[in-house]
Amino acid sequence: MPLERILMSKPDVGELEEQYVVAAIRSGWIAPLGPDVDQFEEEIKHRAGVDHAVALASGTAALHLGLLAQGVGPNDIVVTSTMTFAATANAIAYTGATPFFVDSDRVTGNMDPALLDEALTKLEERGTPAALVLPVDLLGKAVDYTALASICAVHGVDMLCDSAESLGATHKGKAAGSFGRASVFSFNGNKIMTTSGGGMFVTGDESLAQRVRHLSTQARQPVVHYEHTEIGYNYRMSNLLAALGRAQLSRLDEMIEQRRKWRQGYRDHFAGFSGIEIFGGPEDDEDNFWLSSIVIDPQVAGVSANDVRTVLDQHNIESRPLWKPMHLQPVFRDEPRLTNGSSEYLFENGLTLPSGSSMSWGDFERVIEALAIAVVPQ
Repeated sequence: MPLERILMSKPDVGELEEQYVVAAIRSGWIAPLGPDVDQFEEEIKHRAGVDHAVALASGTAALHLGLLAQGVGPNDIVVTSTMTFAATANAIAYTGATPFFVDSDRVTGNMDPALLDEALTKLEERGTPAALVLPVDLLGKAVDYTALASICAVHGVDMLCDSAESLGATHKGKAAGSFGRASVFSFNGNKIMTTSGGGMFVTGDESLAQRVRHLSTQARQPVVHYEHTEIGYNYRMSNLLAALGRAQLSRLDEMIEQRRKWRQGYRDHFAGFSGIEIFGGPEDDEDNFWLSSIVIDPQVAGVSANDVRTVLDQHNIESRPLWKPMHLQPVFRDEPRLTNGSSEYLFENGLTLPSGSSMSWGDFERVIEALAIAVVPQ
């Protein structure tokens, strides 16, 4: 009988989550909204250190409404990271705006500040200044918000931060989700914590929060009958999913700590290998360790990332390349970009390894044993 497949980031749920969801069901609050939604928003606000939070159906919904709330629409340009999941660029497209893709620094994969400055300058010189900057915290590491905020201030443009992957991470001691004019989190099934599906819009700006809340409930006017003066969206989070999220949030720190141990285990294993590095660099004290990845130089290591992935798959272990840059995606191939080759290099040579907090030590040892077969020290 084949061994059970080891997944990259399996949801980590158990008895506590069951208790919260059962309690929500028994309370009678089955339909969207309810006391668990209200409490979940309060708890996320506290975790992120912001004044306002709006629980939504997905991180993508949070991005979409965050863009609309900041006035982004047709003929606008939003500067964003090319090294990201498609949802970031899709949300920009939903508004009718054009994404402008900026490449990464080689170490972290996050937006390169110098390229951002260059992109904003070029857009201004063309008479088409950016409407917004949308940086992405990649795989649980916050971008260099100190540098990005300074650049955006010089150019007079706001940031909406895609922190979908970085709940629990920090930058210079300040929580991910507290930067820019607003941020978003995702609670998809494979994230650091999950509500099955769901997301959160967080901000210190009350007017933005009110606008997002209004749009997320079909833009219904506050009258006794159904009155609508603009297009709205059915984007609010279910009370049942919020209950699941509250249980998960109470365990977030322990889940981060377990993922930290996997990262250190991979670091220890590859310490004696030439041509293989832990993605993100040595400075990871402020990460949330959502996913651990390696970057392989095939000329030095004698093996490629795809070779390693093939061996892991033969041992029924899931792994995956790093995100394919948006400027290489067929659907966005005609959109403007400023690239330096970093994201393409990381896509070609990066590999994400099993990182879930629910993975057992036995399964982790299986992964290490398979890696030892796939890669022999040079």
